[in-house]
Amino acid sequence: MSTAHTRNLLLHLFIIAVLAGAFFLLPEYHSGIIARVMVLAIYAMGYNLLFGYTGLLSLGHALFFASGMYGLGLVMYHLGAPPLVGLLAGISFALFISAIAGFLALRTTGVAFMIVTLMFAQAGFLTILLMGKYTRGDEGFVLKQSERIIAGIDLTQAGNRYYAALLLFAICLLLIGWIVQSGFGKTLVAIRENEERARMLGYDVQRHKWIAVIVSGTISGTAGAAYALLFGYVGATFATVQYSIFPLLYVLLGGAGTTIGPLIGTLFMFYLIDISSQFTSAYLLIAGVALILLTLFAPQGLVGVLRKRLLPWLP
Repeated sequence: MSTAHTRNLLLHLFIIAVLAGAFFLLPEYHSGIIARVMVLAIYAMGYNLLFGYTGLLSLGHALFFASGMYGLGLVMYHLGAPPLVGLLAGISFALFISAIAGFLALRTTGVAFMIVTLMFAQAGFLTILLMGKYTRGDEGFVLKQSERIIAGIDLTQAGNRYYAALLLFAICLLLIGWIVQSGFGKTLVAIRENEERARMLGYDVQRHKWIAVIVSGTISGTAGAAYALLFGYVGATFATVQYSIFPLLYVLLGGAGTTIGPLIGTLFMFYLIDISSQFTSAYLLIAGVALILLTLFAPQGLVGVLRKRLLPWLP
């Protein structure tokens, strides 16, 4: 293993260790927020693989997040499946949907790709509403506390929920770190930088893009399934355009094309909205102003600025 790989691995392990210790230091309210942030950061990491590393701007990732969420929720709610089976169902459904959506959307490029992904997400949202008999439409449904238990571990308890979120976050962070350092990840970066040159070098650009969409959608779907399982609610809100925009904001704020940027961006945006909402109902306006300022003065995101000015080795 090269020095750069070792240093990146140590950084990721350090972040995981900090998050593990934070539960004992933070008040219950903030540890609850961090648990949600970790799950949403997984969603942002999946998005970042497609946008930050491959250069494909999707406006429909809520489709994959909701696929994982409803894949788990429906089999647990209607079929009484245990949580692990539900989690596997959610991940599998997200993989299936991302494979189909990617295959069709990649027939387009540029702005057309953005529009097609947005249309797919809207189709998913409308499907949830039309199948209200099973999905309960806008109202959604709650997963019973008694059903959210794995191997005797009650995921409704704050500590268990926190460390379950941390375990999944750690797995996804290390997985992303491995992917971007692999030959496949470097090929994605080459496609992002110069697609025609990558094609001339003999790479199957379309195949790499399709795999990137599948991996990205599956990771995002895993986050959706985990959110439903850990926080006990499945609703159509998570399939709206708003939840397609959120991961883009998280990645832009934290730093596109960085492994730790999605976590930093999610944490920053979550607390910015949480704090500003205590003072005004126009908290989204404040979030928008913060995003504009960061875009103007730190276009590479928070981690991107650190990497450019202080720590050029940051992954």
